Amino acid sequence: MNAREISAALEARRPAIAEAVAARQYAEHPELRDRYGPIGWQRTLEDANYNLAFLTQAIALENPALIADYLIWLKVVLLRRRVRLQDLLDHFAYLQDGLRQHLPADAAATACAYVAEGARLLPAMPDDLPAFIEGNAPISLLAHQYLQALLRGERHVASRLVLDAATGGTPVKELYLGVFQPCQREIGRLWQTNQISVAQEHYCTAATQWVMSQLYPYIFAGDKGAGRLVATCIAAELHEIGVRMVADFFEMEGWDTFYLGANTPTDSVLGALAERRADVLGISATITYHVGEVERLIQAVRAEPACRDVLILVGGYPFNLAPDLWRRIGADGWAPDAQTAVERARELLAARPAA
Repeated sequence: MNAREISAALEARRPAIAEAVAARQYAEHPELRDRYGPIGWQRTLEDANYNLAFLTQAIALENPALIADYLIWLKVVLLRRRVRLQDLLDHFAYLQDGLRQHLPADAAATACAYVAEGARLLPAMPDDLPAFIEGNAPISLLAHQYLQALLRGERHVASRLVLDAATGGTPVKELYLGVFQPCQREIGRLWQTNQISVAQEHYCTAATQWVMSQLYPYIFAGDKGAGRLVATCIAAELHEIGVRMVADFFEMEGWDTFYLGANTPTDSVLGALAERRADVLGISATITYHVGEVERLIQAVRAEPACRDVLILVGGYPFNLAPDLWRRIGADGWAPDAQTAVERARELLAARPAA
């Protein structure tokens, strides 16, 4: 079996494997019921499903780094929520048993090799992560003040800090890259390390989207003629601030942009590309196991006659982690950040044969 076939077999059997792993973990460690309470079983089952989802995508793309990076994230999340490292190591041992039980031998061998390597590296992986906002530069101090205002639930204070900076001459791009981007990453780290709740994380993200919208008079003031961009997240992807920043950077560079936002169905993307006569489609994914959805969207665009000339640019965390990933899924290019996305799109347009 090749990597794609193994990935498909694993995905088809994922619920059964997850159930087997959770059952084994609770059978071997009945004390877990007392330690974690009634919700513990459901959390264990969810964790097994998430672990298998990441494993499935890493195998499909033949990239062990994707699962290793996920485990770094997972270790911090679980240790900060009082899950012991040994429980996690046991979980991966039971996961390998479940793979052998439910997959053909050659598929199980490949999948187990990924899991075993991750388990081998797990003890040496970090227990914590450094902060994303540091230094004494003016923009760093502004980012710190902005973040603290959000964490206090004072979005109007946060907004005033940013608008005062913009009025005082701080470029909007600098506010995006020096305030919004590190603050969003820091908010994610604070949730990951169990220092803020999901509700706080959602509040801070929604507040930042609101503050970004208040900067639009600075963004939409210029002439448009550089090109036409449609920007979107794939269906099931809910993290949209990154691609929204990308669309705004294109707008500031003179592009006519059409931002579709999060969780956009494929049919809607295809319709927008045709209606807007788009030159470039920008697709964002922040979670590794969503890369397959990005690939399916690209295939749908390629198959649609009305979209045959659209150039496709991808970005987001999985693509930053594996810079050649864009080639494997059929995109025309990749960019690690918003400014580079604009530059890369300009290069792709210039290199496109004339109609």
